[in-house]
Amino acid sequence: MSDAGRAIAPLIDHTLLKPDATRAQIDELCFEARNYGFASVCILPFWLPLVAEELTGSPVKPCTVVGFPLGGCVTEAKVCEAHYAVLCGAKEIDMVIAIPAMKNKRYKAVSGDIAAVVRIAGKDIIVKVILETCLLTDEEKRTACKIAADAGASFVKTSTGFSTGGATEKDVQLMRLAAPDHVGVKASGGIRTQAVAQAMIKAGANRLGTSASVAIVTS
Repeated sequence: MSDAGRAIAPLIDHTLLKPDATRAQIDELCFEARNYGFASVCILPFWLPLVAEELTGSPVKPCTVVGFPLGGCVTEAKVCEAHYAVLCGAKEIDMVIAIPAMKNKRYKAVSGDIAAVVRIAGKDIIVKVILETCLLTDEEKRTACKIAADAGASFVKTSTGFSTGGATEKDVQLMRLAAPDHVGVKASGGIRTQAVAQAMIKAGANRLGTSASVAIVTS
C-alpha cells in the first residue's frame, strides 16, 4: 500500500449493499477491512450479526443502513430498523433522509425522522444522514444539512449509490460549507479510483463510502 493509500484507508467505509451478495463476499469484505485498516464495513441489515461477530476485537466498525435506499418508509419503521441495528452490534448507522418530506418542504417531519433514529441509536453510535443529493436542489441540500445537524446527526452523506447519481466534488464542497464543523461529510457513490477519492477529500469529505476500497488504496 502506498503512502497515499495508507492515508485514505482510515477514511473508507468498505461497502457491499447489493441484495445478491453472498456469505463468501461478506467474509472477504471483513477480511479486507481488517487487513487494510478501513473505518467500517457497511452492509445490509441482513448481514449485520455476521459482520459484528467477524469484526469483534477489531477497530473496524460494523455499519448498516436504515430506510435504504428510498428513504420513503415511515419513521416508526426506521426506528425499528435502527433498534435492530443497535441490538445486533452496529457502531454506525447510515440512514436515508425522508426524501418525500424533504421535497415537499415538510421540514419538521424530516427533522423528527432523523432525531428519532439518533435517539434510538444512542450517544455512542454514529448516525450518518444520506441526503441523496442527485434528487435535491442546492438550496434543499443546504437546508437538509442544517436539519440533520440540528437533529443530532454525526455526518451528512451524499448518496445511496442506488439513485440517479453519486457523489460530486461540487456537492461535497456545498455540504462542507452548509454543515457545522462538528458534523462530518461522507462522499459516496461512484468513487472507484484513488484520484477521485483524493478529489473528494480535497473538496471536504472526511469519510468515503465505496466498494472499490482495495483498488483505491493499492493503486
